[in-house]
Amino acid sequence: MTVPAAEPRAIVVGSGIAGLLTALHAVAHGCRVTLVTKDVLEHANTRYAQGGIAGVMFDDDRVEDHVRDTLVAGAGLSDADAVRVLVDEGPARIRELIALGVAFDRDAAGGFVKGLEAAHSYPRILHAGGDATGTAIEKALVAGLRASDVTVVEHAFLVGLVLDDVAAPAAGARRVAGVELLIGETDAAPGRRETLHADAVVLATGGAGELYAHSTNPEVATGDGIAAAIRAGAEVADLEFFQFHPTVLAVGESFLVSEAVRGEGATLVDEHGRRFIFDAHPDGELAPRDVVARAIAGQMEAQGGRPVLLDATHIHSSDADERAAFLARRFPTIDRAVRERGLDWAREPIPVTPAAHYLMGGIASDLFGRTSLPGLYAVGEVARTGVHGANRLASNSLLEGAVFGARAGDVIAADAASATWSGPRRVVSSPRSSLDDGDATPFDARSETIGARPAAAPFTRRALQQLMWEHAGLVRDEEGLGDAASLIAHWREQLRTPVTEHDFEDENLLLLAAQVVAAARARRESVGAHFRSDDPAAATPRDPHAASVTGAPVTSVAALRRISALPVAEEAVAC
Repeated sequence: MTVPAAEPRAIVVGSGIAGLLTALHAVAHGCRVTLVTKDVLEHANTRYAQGGIAGVMFDDDRVEDHVRDTLVAGAGLSDADAVRVLVDEGPARIRELIALGVAFDRDAAGGFVKGLEAAHSYPRILHAGGDATGTAIEKALVAGLRASDVTVVEHAFLVGLVLDDVAAPAAGARRVAGVELLIGETDAAPGRRETLHADAVVLATGGAGELYAHSTNPEVATGDGIAAAIRAGAEVADLEFFQFHPTVLAVGESFLVSEAVRGEGATLVDEHGRRFIFDAHPDGELAPRDVVARAIAGQMEAQGGRPVLLDATHIHSSDADERAAFLARRFPTIDRAVRERGLDWAREPIPVTPAAHYLMGGIASDLFGRTSLPGLYAVGEVARTGVHGANRLASNSLLEGAVFGARAGDVIAADAASATWSGPRRVVSSPRSSLDDGDATPFDARSETIGARPAAAPFTRRALQQLMWEHAGLVRDEEGLGDAASLIAHWREQLRTPVTEHDFEDENLLLLAAQVVAAARARRESVGAHFRSDDPAAATPRDPHAASVTGAPVTSVAALRRISALPVAEEAVAC
């Protein structure tokens, strides 16, 4: 059994905003911190964030308004206490980022430039470098980390969590006592397996966009932290809620076009130039993301699967050259990506399509990142804090990572010295799925018995991604989810012994796919980002400003199969 040292040992897995702030706060509170990251320190979802960070930083904005916007976007399933913590503590975390060197954009008078994004009632989004907010934050935090006493281990893949054989006192669960890693794998040489022990492990491993054929996430987003937690027996929740970003370039490699572009006035039109989003929601292009994404998918179905168009040709100036200069200045990263594809968005609309973007669910955690397993914390996208509910409000993800990462870092030392563990409350909003009571099978304990199912396509990552896109993506129904569950179960029954990092990633994706599909089957009603076309209420118009915002055209799965002819994402942005 792990005995906490006078200087508690903490391992943080992940190097985005949540992991970096957890590490900095933990070391400041006397912990001996090791941060391990799958790639190099700077390669995390955070650096791709274009859309900025939301916070009540202006005198004419109100905390209550940000709280309300977050709860409305969450479609009635957000945890009100978590939302209150997020919004109340957000400004302090933003000021901490500024103190660490993040230079948010300012106007000529020296004030912060205000940005408006979908479902916000006030332009409270701060950006840095136009659309390079994530890069600015990541650089500042990495510099701070390198100047600290935190030990960094790069190119370290999380294979699993180490559990004590003795149950944690008064907790009824085994304590997490470290991590098992695969370190230093290259194309030319295998990695080495190594176990690190600690008094606390913090998972900050990000999301699982690689579940889908079209994603804004980097290729490292394979759900490793969630899968490791599931195998260890941690509670997960709300995995059915996967957000699809409405606007990803449909030319060349996928590249996200930030919501901030629509906040500046760009519109969405069909191939004939008609604005169609108002058919789905009175807020038009600034409606909640799930509404806009489904409306786009519906319009694409109506026009044979061809992309819709994002039109920025009327914003800022009637002069095309002035407009081009503004777009290059305001959105330098997007402008470069657009022009690299031979498009001139100052003079012509550009083709866009939805893509998988952000997982609202994850490892259930309390307001300090504690999970149901003693010694294990989860922060950032890997966690289910309850902030996002059924649908994340734009630019709340960086804020969540900062707020709850700092909170976890602040309590690790005290928790390690305590004999008690107060994990999260049971998540009552998440219906029980058939996989809730297990499937924590370790890699080396899988059955060799192959199920007697009819011949099925062999497993490949691309086949899994296509299956999830078609049957567990923007629009779902019982028939498609059932087919997906059956094929995933068949694939998981095959005997495979993972050796390489890619092998382990595949097993993680299969486990998480099974969990996502089971959660989607268990929740039979449409809510937020989870849309069931077989829900009788799905076709019923609703008040678009009510807590449950789902009023978008019903789109068939066939439409998504046609959309799936588009290129698979390789570039990434999270915001």
